[in-house]
Amino acid sequence: MTDQAVAADQEPEVESEEGAEAPKPSGKMPGRKLILFIALPVLLIIGGAAGAFFSGLLDPLLGLDAEGAAEEDLAPEPTGPAVFYEIPEMLVNLSAAGRKTGYLKITVVLELVSQEDLAAIEGVMPRVVDSFQVYLRGLRVEDLQGSAGLQRLREELLLRVATAAQPVEVKDVLFRDMLIQ
Repeated sequence: MTDQAVAADQEPEVESEEGAEAPKPSGKMPGRKLILFIALPVLLIIGGAAGAFFSGLLDPLLGLDAEGAAEEDLAPEPTGPAVFYEIPEMLVNLSAAGRKTGYLKITVVLELVSQEDLAAIEGVMPRVVDSFQVYLRGLRVEDLQGSAGLQRLREELLLRVATAAQPVEVKDVLFRDMLIQ
């Protein structure tokens, strides 16, 4: 090689006014620029799409009809007139830790789906009364206090009557009379 070629390969480095070397341009993008130009727009697009989906703006595009679906869910099933069956009055003693025994006198009415279910529910009524009395005898006075206690009682009785009268569908358990002493 000639002296000029060697000199061209070994060009002196250009120093700035402060005496530091000038940065060499590289093919890689620094971390902050990568976040600024790639990750941030991707996050904004994802966030915007999620916001549009959850706010319902994309429902017409996706074929979802929010108003129609809500109306279908809230509309009750078309049924005939309500059918009620009254269970005979029950008097049970409640479990107590002390000497004083509490009593519960209750009259329950079952709301059935159809008139045809009356005969079926009468056939299993001894089983229903038995399951009610077994459950009620295990209760304490404290379990029946307040609206939350009555709601729990309603749910438990509905569960027990639905189990005892298996093919018959019972819609609700209604309290006609309740006395706690």
